[in-house]
Amino acid sequence: MAAKGDGLSVRRLGEGDIGAYRALIEVYRIAFEDDGNYPPGGVSEAWIAERLRDPGLIMMVAEKDGAIIGGLSAYILQKFELERSEVYIYDLAVLDAFRRQGAATALIEGLKPVARAAGAWVIYVQADYEDPPAIALYTRLGVREDVLHFDIAPD
Repeated sequence: MAAKGDGLSVRRLGEGDIGAYRALIEVYRIAFEDDGNYPPGGVSEAWIAERLRDPGLIMMVAEKDGAIIGGLSAYILQKFELERSEVYIYDLAVLDAFRRQGAATALIEGLKPVARAAGAWVIYVQADYEDPPAIALYTRLGVREDVLHFDIAPD
């Protein structure tokens, strides 16, 4: 467990962390105001256990005084053209009451050794234009690239 101070710590979830996984989904539901993609009780315990065993999925939580106040979910993407990987941060959120206290930065810093251990050469993340705090955070921590993102239905 990586400690940041002020009662804040970050850690990667592992097998058996079903309650913490559910708490993280609740953080996402509240922070993103999205019941559709993060429904309360939305997935089975078996599904969660399988995700927690998946070495290609990184689930990290920020805890303050024993409560989960934020987290991130990332995927390790094995490259085909070189013997290396990339880590894609899919979700990162901190509850409103705990923002601007270093939790998001601590989560990303906690992700770095996990990414290095996975042979990653880069960690990347997307931000919406309508999310200035996220843009400011990621600009401070990395190099900005302006790209277009497209969703393609698999039908």
